[in-house]
Amino acid sequence: MGDLKLNHSVKNGAVSRLNPLDPEEFRRQGHMMIDFIADYYQNIEIYPVRSQVKPGYLRERLPESAPVNPEPLEIILKDVQNDIIPGITHWQSPNFFAYFPSSGSIAGFLGEMLSTGFNTVGFNWIGSPAATELESIVMDWLGKMLKLPSSFLFSGGGGGVIVVTCSNNFRFRSRTNSLVLMLHRRDYLSSSTAVDPLGPLCDVAKEYGIWVHVDAAYAGGACICPEFRHFLDGVEGANSFSFNAHKWFFTTLDCCCLWLKHPSALISALSTNPEILNNKATESKQVVDYKDWQMALSRRFRALKLWLVLRSYGVTGLGDFIRGHVKMAKHFESLLAADKRFEVVFPTNFAMVSFRVSPLAIPNNEDVNEFNRNLLESINASGSAYMVHAVVGGVYVIRLAVGATLTEYQHVTMAFKLVQDRANALLCTY
Repeated sequence: MGDLKLNHSVKNGAVSRLNPLDPEEFRRQGHMMIDFIADYYQNIEIYPVRSQVKPGYLRERLPESAPVNPEPLEIILKDVQNDIIPGITHWQSPNFFAYFPSSGSIAGFLGEMLSTGFNTVGFNWIGSPAATELESIVMDWLGKMLKLPSSFLFSGGGGGVIVVTCSNNFRFRSRTNSLVLMLHRRDYLSSSTAVDPLGPLCDVAKEYGIWVHVDAAYAGGACICPEFRHFLDGVEGANSFSFNAHKWFFTTLDCCCLWLKHPSALISALSTNPEILNNKATESKQVVDYKDWQMALSRRFRALKLWLVLRSYGVTGLGDFIRGHVKMAKHFESLLAADKRFEVVFPTNFAMVSFRVSPLAIPNNEDVNEFNRNLLESINASGSAYMVHAVVGGVYVIRLAVGATLTEYQHVTMAFKLVQDRANALLCTY
């Protein structure tokens, strides 16, 4: 981003004493913030992808206590540029290939802005009817896009909710104090994106009366594409299903989409009914009160950003974005295959490639895991790309996950060239 370009000055060093929500001052500062973020994205590749700071760096830079007097946004943004950005790992960088993506989009950002602007607290229907009803509608829309069984949709007796996150393993007690276990089977394993056979697992669980929750956190959204939908075969036997739209569905963090065949199981465990929340709409039993679908009472208008994403890109556009990332991952895989020193360790189901330098390429019978561990550290220390590792069955692998919205083919090619160059340098030391 270089030097921060500020188009607004503070007159005579004075700080505005306007109302904290003055519309015109909001307009002025809002324009500044949009320009700042746009400049950040335009120049994001100049920064090391993985932050290079040491623990405690920020405490050395910031004052020990909050300011007594107000400070102008112009000064605050300069501090963001100078002090905060060095400590950011740039998840939206086109050279970010670590973990799983946290993909964003203009529609997701603007939806987040709109949600924050309204600043509603939609814990029940009467608290903001549009927040509740839009969430129910978009969850049915998205369920249909995924071709979930109708029993998971409001229109079929089930229902969906947007939550902060779905825990990998969770349990709750119903009003009758009977223990209900949620059997979690991660169908997209973090280490390898392997996929469990849902049908047989659900059959066994049903035999023993176990609740089955399918957590398709990473790649569930890819199943809007017909060529990936088969990975959800057997989901009709599950009790609940979720995926994170903030991972690979271009909807900013946080937005976990959860569907249940029998929402009453969740409601009976989590509902709260203090007198202050009683109202005619709730008493009518004709509305959804989402406070009873989650642990916390307060909740944000998350459906707004998901609605904007679905409307702005449509099923076709979202599918094309996902397919593009899958093709880039296949491109990286083909580059690895052309260099016999590398091997792809697990099949590439989606847009994540697990690879390593082959034991056959490492001289003197050196520890192959240690070599690949050193290779990954060298890659990340360069600041030019960021990847992480996994260990499966004692095998250390490097993971490259394509999914950042700004990533294009040249970034994947450059990532391979970086891997190749760092491997060459490391092999020369043996």
